Amino acid sequence: MTSFNKKANLLSYKGSSHMRQRLILSVLSGKSVKIDEIRKLDDNPGIQEFEVNLIRLLDKITNGTIVELNETGTSVFFQPGLLHGGTVQHECSLQRGVGYYLEVLVMLGLFCKVPLNVTLRGVTNYCLDPSADHILHGFLPCLRKFILDDEDLELKIVKRGMLPHGGGEVKFSCPISKQVRPVQLLDAGMVKRVRGVAYALRVAPSIANRMVDSAKGVLLKFLPDVFITTDQRKGIQSGKSPDVSLPEDVGAKAAQRLLRQIYLGGCVDPAAQSVAVLLMALSRNDVSKIMVGPLSNHTISFLRHLREFFGLTFHLEHCIGDDDSEGRGSDKIHMTCVGIGYSNLNKRTI
Repeated sequence: MTSFNKKANLLSYKGSSHMRQRLILSVLSGKSVKIDEIRKLDDNPGIQEFEVNLIRLLDKITNGTIVELNETGTSVFFQPGLLHGGTVQHECSLQRGVGYYLEVLVMLGLFCKVPLNVTLRGVTNYCLDPSADHILHGFLPCLRKFILDDEDLELKIVKRGMLPHGGGEVKFSCPISKQVRPVQLLDAGMVKRVRGVAYALRVAPSIANRMVDSAKGVLLKFLPDVFITTDQRKGIQSGKSPDVSLPEDVGAKAAQRLLRQIYLGGCVDPAAQSVAVLLMALSRNDVSKIMVGPLSNHTISFLRHLREFFGLTFHLEHCIGDDDSEGRGSDKIHMTCVGIGYSNLNKRTI
């Protein structure tokens, strides 16, 4: 349930779902957000540690943000400040991976006053969130499509860290942009080669090699050009916890999930659909079109929130493959919108 107080420029929500989306769009739109009944009926009611940690990160990259919590933590008022950026050091909550926080920085980084240089410490690989590698190879290529100068866009994995103690470290840098450009991405092409990395922390080097052999055993059945490197780390670069899993199972499951994503298809990574949607919405006043696979629940929710914060809707067209597109995977969706011409008012001008 959503209500909007036009006079107070305030959007009101109930429940803890999609809090991160609401905070991101609040910062970009300048509209305040009030969220009530956060896990009201749970055994552990109220806002969780990782959500408080995210709000602290947003406070570090903005100026003038106001946050109010009630005594039980079941109600949050968030009034966004101006995006500033700059150099930031942040200790992430171990309840979520650093990908939970990196997604936010990827969406906001272009619109800061000064270029963003953030060091995040915590868990680099976590089952609920995109890994640091996933952000690097799935999200950043999507971001590059919308900007002209991507020279300073970089994500470096300094240390890897696993549950329960983390110890990982990543460095993310992002340039600023006055505006993002519209895109036309309607042909994903065919898969010709596969490149990958198998990492192992605080275990025998043979573990990574066994994962590589297992993954290649699946992938080589479909195409011959497969090359997977190993990333074996020890000591301080391996974090505070060992990575203990059966390597053959991990390698095979990773290869099968890759094949699944290839079947679903699209011009952007399924996990990065919301990034593409946001940048299409904020682009110059021109038409953007993009082809994606089936929409995730996260993307569907993000489209609804875009309509509430910016009054923007997308045209979705279900594209059924014809005889000439045999082997192209699942049915695709063409997403079309006219950008609102969002300008980075925080960027310094000469």
